[in-house]
Amino acid sequence: MPFNTQSLNNVESTLFLEEVKNYLCSYPKTKHIDICLHDINGHIRGKRIDISCLNKLADGCYFPLSVYAMSLDGKVIEETGLGKFIGEPDFLCKPILGSLKPCPIDPELNAQLFLTMKDNESDCQFEPRNLLKGILSKLHEKNYYPCMAAELEFYLFNNNGSESEIVNNSQCFDINTPSGYQGVLDEVERIAVLQGINITGMVAESSSGQYEINIQHSNDVLKLCDQVMLLKRTIKQVALKHGLSASFLAKPDMHKAGSGMHFHMSILDQNKQNVFSTETKDLLSPQLLKVISGLVLLLPSSMAVIAPNVNSFRRFRIGNHVPLEANWGVNNRNVAIRIPCSDTANQRLEYRVAGADCNPYLTVAMILVGALHGLTQNLEVPKQANQLKRKEEHIFLTTNQLEALALFNGNNIIKEYLGKDFIDLWCTVKHAEYQNIYNQITVIEQNWDI
Repeated sequence: MPFNTQSLNNVESTLFLEEVKNYLCSYPKTKHIDICLHDINGHIRGKRIDISCLNKLADGCYFPLSVYAMSLDGKVIEETGLGKFIGEPDFLCKPILGSLKPCPIDPELNAQLFLTMKDNESDCQFEPRNLLKGILSKLHEKNYYPCMAAELEFYLFNNNGSESEIVNNSQCFDINTPSGYQGVLDEVERIAVLQGINITGMVAESSSGQYEINIQHSNDVLKLCDQVMLLKRTIKQVALKHGLSASFLAKPDMHKAGSGMHFHMSILDQNKQNVFSTETKDLLSPQLLKVISGLVLLLPSSMAVIAPNVNSFRRFRIGNHVPLEANWGVNNRNVAIRIPCSDTANQRLEYRVAGADCNPYLTVAMILVGALHGLTQNLEVPKQANQLKRKEEHIFLTTNQLEALALFNGNNIIKEYLGKDFIDLWCTVKHAEYQNIYNQITVIEQNWDI
């Protein structure tokens, strides 16, 4: 029986209109809706529409394909071929069901809605969320269902610079958060509840002004990444409301710890049982070792995505528990793939390499590509980090963006899953961003007295 695309579209439109009806019952004073796409850097691109236009979105709206050819500073990189060369074509964008949520600022009046871009009847191949969706479907075909949680680190800074840092000093695991910062964290938590995000913990991190927020684990991985994006926007907007600024740069200050985005993952089978579980606490399951093997193998080539810009690589310095090698270990925060303490039923891994500046859709896609490759191939299980004795056994991660891009572009395993067109797009945009920075003359150079 042929697949009826029109019938599916009608069902989705009906479900969206029902979602709108239910939302407006809860928020009858809503006036505006921010409709959003996320570009390859995870930046929000979209516009604000009036409430009178909301129901019309059931049939979709249009944004240019060049949204996915934008650099960090919002410029379309024409070398991608997705801009003026092809006439800046518009593509149909449809609402993502379940994504209509209150905005962080004036939630009674303002809402936001995530969109997904289509390419005729198919998902747009350049949209990071669609790439993740495709990799998830490959795992589901083999009865593997990832269950993931996210940990997001960020800094809060004073905007006016008038307050002494001592006044707002915070210490690692400090319960007594400075009052100026506590107001931000409290409001972020309140908005998260309105948006359906289950925050399981907030903690002061290793440097003053640095915090980590933990999001509840979920087997709806796409929704988890949506929540990361919601939370990032919420933190930034709430911080500004309180006269502060929030930074998700991987290394906002060379004298302070970098900020990461860590993901915890287990994998369920068709019966919702954790395939990483074992009967013996000190024994790791064969499936977990397979996944570790795939992740470690692809880590060097994944760096181009999980460390997506020049600043990202400043984070990879000795100290502050930042992984410098493609390795793994049990209860060890220095490694890239950590097996945390847990009971036998809840065994999981923690992927510790990505920076807070990464695109969560693409980072999780890279994690799942490694997991799927490990589960389906006969790979040699690498030794634990503390068992590596010889220098040649260590696989050091690059700290250079251009080298990372070359490894990414040359990896045929990753190319098989992400597609050549997306990899070409990513590398073109990232080379342009790198060149833009390289073309700037620094104050240090100007002060060389040459």
